[in-house]
Amino acid sequence: MHIKAGRLLTLAAAVALAATTLVTAPAAASTEGITAADIDPSAGVFTTVPDSELEALGAGDGTPAGAVQWFRNRMGSTAYQGLCEKAVENAYGVTGVWASANAHWFGASPKHTNGSRPPKGAFVYWNISKWGHVGIADGNGGIYATSIGGKIGHASSVNYFRNYRGWTPAAVPRR
Repeated sequence: MHIKAGRLLTLAAAVALAATTLVTAPAAASTEGITAADIDPSAGVFTTVPDSELEALGAGDGTPAGAVQWFRNRMGSTAYQGLCEKAVENAYGVTGVWASANAHWFGASPKHTNGSRPPKGAFVYWNISKWGHVGIADGNGGIYATSIGGKIGHASSVNYFRNYRGWTPAAVPRR
């Protein structure tokens, strides 16, 4: 019986490891992640900074200016690739509010889809990838987001990504 229990534990550990591997394996870029087809480089310029110039990570202070500063402090970081919703929530000092950018878009209001310029700190959304994409407006027509040049960066236009949906007001995310 002792040997069987040991084998069961070994089998359970192997199954857990396999499940972890399946969960953390990168998604196929062509069907689930942001791809080159989702980006319109003619829409503006983007900037990043080297990893050596990044400041220490930490949550924002809950203000629009703090959210923008949170992104500025992380320019060039790859730590949030595939985690755009987590990044915008962390920029406001929270996490785990919405499961995805799509969930945030469909749950937040009021929605502005008339082409108006989003104010500083507003959430900006795109209908790309399986989960959508979200960033933070800079207040001057540009955005801070993940997946800009493969990192957290700044683009001078909300049209850097294709299929712009619109924006919702700057606020600490909550349901």
